[in-house]
Amino acid sequence: MKPDLNLLLTELSFKTSRSGGSGGQNVNKVSTKVLLEFDVVNSKVFDEIQRAIIQSKLASKINSEGILQIVSQTERTQLKNKKIALEKFNLLITNCFLVRKERKATNVPKAVKEKRLNDKRIKSELKRWRQGKD
Repeated sequence: MKPDLNLLLTELSFKTSRSGGSGGQNVNKVSTKVLLEFDVVNSKVFDEIQRAIIQSKLASKINSEGILQIVSQTERTQLKNKKIALEKFNLLITNCFLVRKERKATNVPKAVKEKRLNDKRIKSELKRWRQGKD
């Protein structure tokens, strides 16, 4: 299930602040760091089950108030950082609802078993030959 990003945009809030890193004197003057916040607990886009899935899978990124926080400060402009934060958010939310395919157990092939036993036989013969017990 892929949620509609346009509906989610109405529930997102952005905060900006000064960011560290490259940028020279620009770093001290312009707020380029972007903090994206999404209130998972009070979201109207997702139902109870979906909210529970998001809270369990993204527990490390959700604070005690139930707000998902994503930070972007790699770029020199606020607009680029906002775009990166939105991409991260979209990726996180879509990955929450991906269902992984279960691994189907298979048997060990007969040829592999025979090769292992043959290798063991050769190794034991080599050790017996070293001891001189032909």
